[in-house]
Parts: sequence; structure tokens; C-alpha cells
Amino acid sequence: MTELVYEQPLNEKTRSYLRLEYLEQQLQLNLEQDHQHRCFYPLFSLCELAERCDYRGEVLKDLDKQIKLLENWQNLPHINRQQVNKYLDKLILARELLCASDRPGSQLKQDRFLSALRQRFNMPGACCNFDLPQLHYWLAKPWDIRKQEYSQWINTFQALLSPISLLLELTRLTTEYTDAVAKAGFYQANSNQALSLIRVQLESQQGCYPTISGHRNRYAIHFVQFDQQKHSDKAIEFKLATCI
Repeated sequence: MTELVYEQPLNEKTRSYLRLEYLEQQLQLNLEQDHQHRCFYPLFSLCELAERCDYRGEVLKDLDKQIKLLENWQNLPHINRQQVNKYLDKLILARELLCASDRPGSQLKQDRFLSALRQRFNMPGACCNFDLPQLHYWLAKPWDIRKQEYSQWINTFQALLSPISLLLELTRLTTEYTDAVAKAGFYQANSNQALSLIRVQLESQQGCYPTISGHRNRYAIHFVQFDQQKHSDKAIEFKLATCI
């Protein structure tokens, strides 16, 4: 039995954080296995996002907000203080590292090898060895050497990516999954609190996937049969988590 988790952000900030988290996961996969030139696609996507938006200020605000919240929780009864202190230490350290870091990806702009590759990578089929002989040379290096260099490139983003992963982890921990049923493939609900993320856990054997829409206090879930690519008319059992 395979359970898949689908997530839908309900605000632009969470949407951006999830995109950055996804790219970080792709980067880490490229450290675990030699994916040849494909390893550059998530790296250059991350460079593009970091240049387009200055995430530092928004992330620092969220870190300060979470630190203050957890500090208030320390005085509440029936709170796991050890767990609270663990996350509090992580948040404080992440904030210090982010404040002390350069703008994410700024060092990579000075790398002539990466700059030449990046200009070409958006062109269809432009990774041929006659287009990019420097890439052909780099790919011929031993995997251990390429892995080390790739790790150094990734590390220029860690001061930003680490706190984002931590903030998303805390967001997901704000609620637990509950059982739900979508009658005739449709489910909708309201929330008294402003939501940031909807999570749907669904068994792949049901042969369908959810399309989720919503904003802050209201959301709807439609289940679509994959084979027929049309709205399901069956009752779909799933697990739901609404994160604030």
C-alpha cells in the first residue's frame, strides 16, 4: 500500500517556501547519485529564484515570529519543554547564520564555468559537447571530485534553505491528520483560523489524485480519476491536515 501526500499552499509565501524546499530536495538527490548534467537544472532554478526575490527579510520575520511563539510556549503547562527548547535552539542558530551570510547564490554569479552553462541551459539540446566543451570536460572528472564541487555550490544557499525547511516543518506540525470522506469526489470546508497549507494523504490504489484550491479560511478538494482524467463520482476516503 502506497500513501501519497499532496500539499497545496494557501498564500504566496508558503508557495515560495515549498518551491525552494523542492529544489533543495532535488539538489540533495544529486549528491546521492551521479545524474550527470541534470544536476544543474535545480541549481540554476534556485539561482534564478534567489536573484528574482530577496527572501532573507521574509524568512527573518518568520524566524522572529516563531522564536517569540516558542518562548511563550515555554511557560505553558503540559508542554514538552525539551521539544520546545530543541526547536528554539534550531531557530536561533538558523537566524544567526542567515544574518551573517551573503546574499544566497551571489558567489555563484562570479563562477565563470557556471555562468557559461547557465546561459545555455535554457536552450533545447544545448548541452552537446560541441556547445559546451567545458561541461564535457567537467563530466569526465571522477564522481567524488564533482560531488565535492557540487556540494560547495549548494552550500552557498544553505543559510537560506535550512531555516525554510525548519519553518515548513513547524508549519506541518501545527496539526495532525484526520480521517475525511469526499462524497462524489468533492470535499470543502471552512476554518476559523487563517490557513497556510492543506495536506491530503491518499492511497495510490484509489486511482485518483486531488486538485486543491482555496484561500486562508476556505478550501475545496476535487478528486480526479487518473486513467479517465475526469472528476470522480465515487466516495473517496482520505486523510486531511489543515496547517496554520
